[in-house]
Amino acid sequence: MRAAVLRTIPGKLEIDDVQLDRPGPREVLVRTAAAGLCHSDLHFMEGKYPWSTPTVLGHESAGVVEATGDQVNYVQPGDHVITCLSVYCGNCEHCLTGHLSRCENRVETHRPPDGPQRLHQNGNPVWQFFNLSSFAEQMLVHEHALVKIDKAMPLDRAALIGCAVTTGLGAVFNTAKVEPGTTVAVIGAGGVGLNAIQGAMIAGAARVIAVDMVAEKLQLAQSFGATDVVDASRGDPVAQVQELSDGGVHYAFEAIGLKATAEQAFSMLRRGGTATIIGMIPLGQKVEIPGFELLMEKRLQGSNMGSNRFRVDMPRYIELYLQGRLELDRLVSQRIRLEDVNDGFDAMKAGSVARSVIVFD
Repeated sequence: MRAAVLRTIPGKLEIDDVQLDRPGPREVLVRTAAAGLCHSDLHFMEGKYPWSTPTVLGHESAGVVEATGDQVNYVQPGDHVITCLSVYCGNCEHCLTGHLSRCENRVETHRPPDGPQRLHQNGNPVWQFFNLSSFAEQMLVHEHALVKIDKAMPLDRAALIGCAVTTGLGAVFNTAKVEPGTTVAVIGAGGVGLNAIQGAMIAGAARVIAVDMVAEKLQLAQSFGATDVVDASRGDPVAQVQELSDGGVHYAFEAIGLKATAEQAFSMLRRGGTATIIGMIPLGQKVEIPGFELLMEKRLQGSNMGSNRFRVDMPRYIELYLQGRLELDRLVSQRIRLEDVNDGFDAMKAGSVARSVIVFD
């Protein structure tokens, strides 16, 4: 099968032929229909986070089940599925208390490192990325990486639910638990930020302030529910948000992954407010906040994949989309071929797209 392989870090992706093993116990073979390009993939390509190479990137995807291994009873061939990197063991304390994104024993879903891997090339292992590797025509994954979905859901938009939608909406619904009538600021109007914006709108926030430096993204943010926009290239964004929100917001979300913007999110809060960091801040960097402001009962917290319970959350998001209450169509800026994946990441770095989606034949 064709796949986008990362051989060096930092590096570009190479389109090459890679082989898949047969499905083992509790494993599922999926024909990939669509895969979104996420900033998290780019972080690894740029060397901001480590990973074993060679690897096939991609973790935001949807497809159709082709075959199942022994002991699989959740899906069958022909089922439509979304993948999720929050693969869970189902046995640890976090899984048993409904916090799948915190699972501390995902190794149970892996193949032994000294045995045959799911991906290989010329007899050598190709390391799976986030238990998925969806920049490929097929995926071989543990059944706990999948959620079965309504076949009425278009698969190119379903793919986005695998990361951007779940991360953005989940940060609002599950992590921060935004209350109706409150004020919200979202820093970064990319794929994840736009979903945080519309999540705040769905949750009933009275005011949703989008913060970005790209005029086109701010315009798009308004169509996703932002009541106000702040151009961070034109003055201090913290001061602008405070002015718009009468001294600070109840909730702030950082959806870029930078130390500076994480600190800005905390500074945008009113007393008792909560800042939620969604973006992946590079390893080794520390976020600094004024200690005195903690006496104002301000909170700084992280969110991993929207604190999801993905087999519960994702079907709910699909229902919202099918009812016309969740916008996904305009989230897809362009549909590209696998061969154009590096161009898609260049567009991401230029800030010219919300989401690029690889569509497979």
